[in-house]
Amino acid sequence: MAKIIDKSIAKVVLYVVIVSIVPYLYKGTFYRHVLIMVGLYGLLGVAWNMMGGYTGLYSFGQSAFFGIGAYTSTVLLTRANISPWLGMICGGLLAAIISAGVAYPCSKLRGPYFTIASLAFARTLQILVTNWKFVEGAVGIPLPLIGDSWWYLQFRDKIPYHFIIFGLMGVAILICYYIEGSRVGCYFKTIRDSEEVAQALGINTVRYRVIAAIISAFFTAIAGTFYAQYVLYIDPESVTQHILSVEIVMIAAVGGAGTIWGPVLGAVILMPLSQYARALVGGTGQGIDLIIYGAIIMLIAIAQPTGIMGLLKRRSRNGSEPSLRPHLEGEGG
Repeated sequence: MAKIIDKSIAKVVLYVVIVSIVPYLYKGTFYRHVLIMVGLYGLLGVAWNMMGGYTGLYSFGQSAFFGIGAYTSTVLLTRANISPWLGMICGGLLAAIISAGVAYPCSKLRGPYFTIASLAFARTLQILVTNWKFVEGAVGIPLPLIGDSWWYLQFRDKIPYHFIIFGLMGVAILICYYIEGSRVGCYFKTIRDSEEVAQALGINTVRYRVIAAIISAFFTAIAGTFYAQYVLYIDPESVTQHILSVEIVMIAAVGGAGTIWGPVLGAVILMPLSQYARALVGGTGQGIDLIIYGAIIMLIAIAQPTGIMGLLKRRSRNGSEPSLRPHLEGEGG
């Protein structure tokens, strides 16, 4: 147990060191933008992993909660001049409440049926937002330009955004560590592996799936608020589009769903590829990043279905197994 704790602390310390150094390695604006996107999608991947990776609820509706977070904080800022930090909490809580309302009746669905239900929910919310005049419908909402302000979460430089998003992702990772070592985490994994066994052990599968959905939605909405403050403009196409949900799932799947660092690793690999591919080909290559995603997922599925983290763990186990060759050679001599 002590070794596990020491390794976890070492990983967190290494994370803090890397996050603190990386943005200063190169001063290019686009380079720092890519880092921020890595942090944003890393947070989204970790949030999805709390539900999909740990309990087996494979949701393709995360864009709905992302949009809820973005719209809640933006409306509170533009209509009532409420700080985005407070709006972030309000958006997270609203997303958590709505998630509970959706997950409770849908948590009994299994396999593709839950996935279809999550898709339907996300699509319904997108249509609602697109036709809702209170949030300016399809036109979208531009956020007011305030200048450098921590209270209003606006900065001219990208460095503060970098530390904020990686700080938020760090909080989500710490919560994952807590879940991993807690009884709740054991319940999550038991439900994922076999719902029948979990029910036979007396675990309330519906309750714990709803808990996982609430945590996931909360952090997804927080990411939505950050995105709104980062780009200073939101509309249904940018914050509730279905492709966002697909990207989130792909990031977790490539890195390794059901592991703490898998979604982070997936974001580190996929987001730079996506961002630089878009920058190189421009508008003429729209969708090229999704082609790259698909190719990588096919390779991962063939080589190691459990993702890159599964591949690393397998190699680590193989490397730690003692070899019998020296002993056999000695006996032969």
